[in-house]
Amino acid sequence: MSKIDLKNLEKIAKLIRYWSLTSTTEAGSGHPTSSLSAVELMAGLMFGGIFRFDKDNPNYPNNDRLIFSKGHASPLFYALWAATGVLDEKELMTLRQFGSSLEGHPTPLFPYTEAATGSLGQGLSIGAGMALNAKYLDKLPYKTYVLLGDSEMSEGSQWEAIQLAYHYKLDNLIGILDVNRLGQRGETMYGHNIDEHEKRIKAFGWKTITIDGHSFKQVISAYKKATDVKDRPTMIITKTVKGKGISILEDKNGWHGKPLNREELKKALKELGEIDKSIRGIIAKPGQKESEKPNYPTASVCLPSGECVEVQRFEFSKVKPLATRKAYGMALVNIYPQYQNIVSLDAEVSNSTYSEIFQKYYPKQFFEMFIAEQNMIGVALGLAARGKIPFVSTFAAFLTRAFDQIRMSQYSYERANIKFVGSHAGVSIGQDGPSQMGLEDIAMFRSLINSVVLYPSDAISTEKLVEAAAKHKGIVYIRTTRPATLIIYDTSEAFPIGGSKVIKQSSKDRATVVAAGITLYEALAAYEELKKQNIYIRIIDCYSIKPIDISTLTKAAQETKYIITVEDHVGEGGLGEAVKSALSSTGAKVYSLAVDKIPHSGSRQELFDFEGISCDAIIKKIKKLL
Repeated sequence: MSKIDLKNLEKIAKLIRYWSLTSTTEAGSGHPTSSLSAVELMAGLMFGGIFRFDKDNPNYPNNDRLIFSKGHASPLFYALWAATGVLDEKELMTLRQFGSSLEGHPTPLFPYTEAATGSLGQGLSIGAGMALNAKYLDKLPYKTYVLLGDSEMSEGSQWEAIQLAYHYKLDNLIGILDVNRLGQRGETMYGHNIDEHEKRIKAFGWKTITIDGHSFKQVISAYKKATDVKDRPTMIITKTVKGKGISILEDKNGWHGKPLNREELKKALKELGEIDKSIRGIIAKPGQKESEKPNYPTASVCLPSGECVEVQRFEFSKVKPLATRKAYGMALVNIYPQYQNIVSLDAEVSNSTYSEIFQKYYPKQFFEMFIAEQNMIGVALGLAARGKIPFVSTFAAFLTRAFDQIRMSQYSYERANIKFVGSHAGVSIGQDGPSQMGLEDIAMFRSLINSVVLYPSDAISTEKLVEAAAKHKGIVYIRTTRPATLIIYDTSEAFPIGGSKVIKQSSKDRATVVAAGITLYEALAAYEELKKQNIYIRIIDCYSIKPIDISTLTKAAQETKYIITVEDHVGEGGLGEAVKSALSSTGAKVYSLAVDKIPHSGSRQELFDFEGISCDAIIKKIKKLL
């Protein structure tokens, strides 16, 4: 670099430090010291001719992507973009204020944020998803850069991402590890020993480069080397000083998440010296390249079962029971021609979730995520942020371990267009035992703001709800079951989100049973048995648990004396509580049959009887009430 380039970078770095300090003091909170340690790393990236981005078009497909996994360094993030001219100083001083897009940790309310971060250990997974998109789906030249903190390298999700990135040869993914020694309450696991970080990351196959993170020459040289690496990702491991540039902060414990007060700020700014507020950094423009879309001709494909079928479409037969988990895989194939941004991710159980059916037809749209659910969700968010529609599948029970990633994805707003599919739900899986039984999944997904929770009972409703999920913008959870079930609906039936189906009803109905999924068949069996005894009940298939069909439930509550819910899920947060909430203002009496004992291995019937959610249990409850 020429001396004039270095001089400009140093001026920009000083301005960024100034804004990182003043904005946090103005806010009265924030993380200035974590921001100061990475100033040269980020200014060198954005304004050193490495990063390519059209600042006037943040969604331009060829833009390089930048993710702050250490999201608490948001003052630095916003100051960087202010240094490009897209923010002015007045707006920068609204940091952390209610109504400001400059939140305490980055969210896409600020349009230059790729995804919500701040819960540590997630940015690298999101970056891997964006890199997968560029390398294998859109075939675009953009690179993805992820700023990481040394504390978050203790998170297991980081190593899930590191393994997967090497497996998929993501040479367009570059991590920048800011080893500033200090975490929230003291020294990190390895302190300033960057060799320990390098030894571990290199062991996973990554290219590693170690540098002084405050030397612009070393920083830019490292980025140039990283952009030339082929067939593997790169981690730039940097030794930095937390609070760099301000003597009362430099390498001092006790300053994490603590801004300077106004007197301390005056002294710090005096130490920082003269600031050129007029200087702005220039970001190199990206090249122009069109996305390459895969071409899938119609062909005959043979499935593992030996059955050979045409690509165009699966049909469902009413005479042949079919598990909704298998219908899910078929449904993805059926709807893909209309939704060609669909991508399927699976956690090494595709032969049980039946996403393998989609993989056979559209292998370029399928990514094996292995048994690493937290990383799978982060990758899905990265793909969704680049315009894909990820369908993420595994056993319902195993999604619970990734709840933090799922929870964080909702804060990415419209970019979190992810569809989650949990199979093997409930005690109905039988002999595998409680470790495999998803019993809390409905509650988990219901708790997310603006989420949709769907629970199909047969193959037809599964296909219709998979398509509804693909069409819907936002987080959707689809619960599928292991046992095969009879097809009860016609292909002409509509299954809108927020609806339900009244399957059995009459003017003689004395009670209503609300069920969904596997327990709908127990309710139907109870209906037939009670009908023989001249007892009539209404049966509602509440396939949309969130949003729920309040009007249909209210009508049933007005016309029948009792509402009984039955579900293969714990009572807390499940179907029963959803119905009770929906009818809370009506004064309706709602009784819930749900899993309320620790289950064991056994047959489906044994477990349904044990938990009190079987046909017999429904009949017993209704007779007791009547």
